[in-house]
Amino acid sequence: MTLDFKYSGTVCSDLEMIKNFIDDILKKLNKIISNRDTMFDIKLILNELVINGVLHGNDSIISKCVKLSLEVEEDKITIQVEDEGKGIDYDCKSYDPTDLKCFGRGLVIVNGLSDEFYIQKNKVTAIKRIN
Repeated sequence: MTLDFKYSGTVCSDLEMIKNFIDDILKKLNKIISNRDTMFDIKLILNELVINGVLHGNDSIISKCVKLSLEVEEDKITIQVEDEGKGIDYDCKSYDPTDLKCFGRGLVIVNGLSDEFYIQKNKVTAIKRIN
């Protein structure tokens, strides 16, 4: 049985700080989500979204931060990540995996792992059902 859980935090655009930030959140989630496959997906979603916000939204400027909020309720987790960038206009359907670009894959991965996926300017929301 899953317990309700809420988390809200901010991390500056420093990749070393982000690793610890995400690890701390995953430790808390591990206490309430027992399915290892689901936790793997959540870890991947968190890493992709937060690092994407740092690299592409905040241009790796350390004084800029990424906000993260999560909410676990009943059978789903909602993850929202917001950076200080101008926002993105991105269509996952337009991604071509044969095009060897160094960007675009992260959001496609998150979209594939999520049951619902939304982008609004500089905020990305991923919703995943918990087994």
